[in-house]
Amino acid sequence: MDKLIIQANVILIGKPSMTQRDLWATRKCVLKYFDFKDKIKEETKDKLPEEIDNLSWIAFFPMPKSWSKKKKLEYAGKPHRQRPDRDNIDKAILDALFEEDSVIYRGTIEKRWEDNLGPRIMLIIETKDNEGE
Repeated sequence: MDKLIIQANVILIGKPSMTQRDLWATRKCVLKYFDFKDKIKEETKDKLPEEIDNLSWIAFFPMPKSWSKKKKLEYAGKPHRQRPDRDNIDKAILDALFEEDSVIYRGTIEKRWEDNLGPRIMLIIETKDNEGE
């Protein structure tokens, strides 16, 4: 099994609940979501292998500017336990990268605080291992 790591420098957005009305009167959150999808597609274009089974990711969130240096040092690399929810980010990533994401059957999800490198997502991709076939 081969492992590939791709970093995409994007502001992380969870997939919003959408309604029929969003087709003609698009809300700001939906516009941000589609912008996120376009950026992650652009960042990963031509880098994804054809057959992927395992897609894990780590999301790095910037710390608020209002936090003190002491608090930033305390939280660096620690779990991010705020919105957006990890499952909504996962839905957004899978929808952005795959037309049919049901082929992805395994993966881990993490959200962490990071102050130095800005918002980004690290995708850890493992190609087909013939397990479960």
